[in-house]
Amino acid sequence: MNIQSQPVMTTEEFLRWNEGREGKRELVHGRVFEMMINVTRGHVKLAGKLTAILINALDESEFDIGTADFGVRTPAGVRYPDVFVDRSGGTASDLAAIEPLFVAEILSPSSLAIDFGEKAEEYTTIESLRHYLVLSQDEPRIWLWSRDEDGVFQRPQMIEGPDSEIPLTGFDLNIKLADLYRGIA
Repeated sequence: MNIQSQPVMTTEEFLRWNEGREGKRELVHGRVFEMMINVTRGHVKLAGKLTAILINALDESEFDIGTADFGVRTPAGVRYPDVFVDRSGGTASDLAAIEPLFVAEILSPSSLAIDFGEKAEEYTTIESLRHYLVLSQDEPRIWLWSRDEDGVFQRPQMIEGPDSEIPLTGFDLNIKLADLYRGIA
């Protein structure tokens, strides 16, 4: 990540400033950071499969599902997760989720520490969020943070192997790793 030479911004200033710009960047503690835009085929396929599974499983009248081009506000600024689920009901001109319920990041060598560190911290403080998912792009292995019945995020659960399932209890949904990783790992 490289720091951009932009002045400190608020979340709303950043969303308007960033609209329509080429490249990818996030806002963290008022500073703009340039992000990786070149990803592997495995990354693209995994993001696409996860998005398709969620679109097919969830009711589109209740949920909006999308990928990395739509913002999620965090206590530190604005992130662009690889896959997200938002409560439907926003406007067509929104630039960020209104009530994010699920976010997923796909690991790359450059994002490992951030996805498990500051992003996990930021995402799990979003009041509406039910699940934060980190996916390996090389093998059927994921890490899942989920809120319990008391609304508290539990320590991440590592799930691995093609016979395993991801329990997204907040949506009453289980995703088979074999389906998610078919043709990828």
